[in-house]
Amino acid sequence: MKLNIVPARTGITWVKLGIQTFFKQPLALAGLFFMYMAAATLASLIPVIGVVLALAIVPAATLGLMAATLEATKGRFPMPAILVSAFRAGQQRARAMMVLGFLYAAACLLIVSVVPLFFDVPVSRESALAPEMQGVMLVIMVLYLPISILFWHAPALVHWHGVTPVKSLFFSAVVCFRNAGAYALFGLTWMVVLMLIGLAVSLLAGLLASPEAAAALVMPAALLMAAMFSSSLYFTFRDSFDATPPDSPVNNDNTDNNPTPGETP
Repeated sequence: MKLNIVPARTGITWVKLGIQTFFKQPLALAGLFFMYMAAATLASLIPVIGVVLALAIVPAATLGLMAATLEATKGRFPMPAILVSAFRAGQQRARAMMVLGFLYAAACLLIVSVVPLFFDVPVSRESALAPEMQGVMLVIMVLYLPISILFWHAPALVHWHGVTPVKSLFFSAVVCFRNAGAYALFGLTWMVVLMLIGLAVSLLAGLLASPEAAAALVMPAALLMAAMFSSSLYFTFRDSFDATPPDSPVNNDNTDNNPTPGETP
């Protein structure tokens, strides 16, 4: 498998493609994202293991949303079953995705366990909104960045190209570092889009002159932004790797005998 080096400006292209593709099938892609969020919320309510399960499904859900984006690029309406694509590609790849999910959960829980050792983490909602919590949130974001890099492309590599979980983490990290400029510009562009949409929501809320209306607008807008962001993830993968296309006969074969791509970049 060959890792591609792309110009930094490609990061902006990924954002544009994600937004354009989202609006090709807005109801389907938004609905799928909301279904994933609902499933994660319900899973988190399970006693003892709920949080672990909610975190463990993130890689599989990410893959499902990427597959939905691929369907939308072809003008097709992605059906709800596409969210569980990761578990319909044969036992071997389903097991690999499960391993990836629990590795992700372990990494996130490690952060949750480490941060309270160095900071006073509030337990109430009111104290969580205090200004001093900004430093804690910044630390959490910095600690989460390496996890994000490791798992960015791992689900797609495991599902579409048969890469083992550990190697998928390695390849994901390598391609992110080699294309650091594109990924940095990708993140910055999404920040600008987020600020612009936030400004538009604030202006609309001001015109309505109702705090309740403003609160009602914020959550749907945030979820739609997250759905659009998820639609751009497929394009970061597509342009970062030179491998057999996901819609090729090799990758549509649901058996466990699919040939594995080359393992060195």
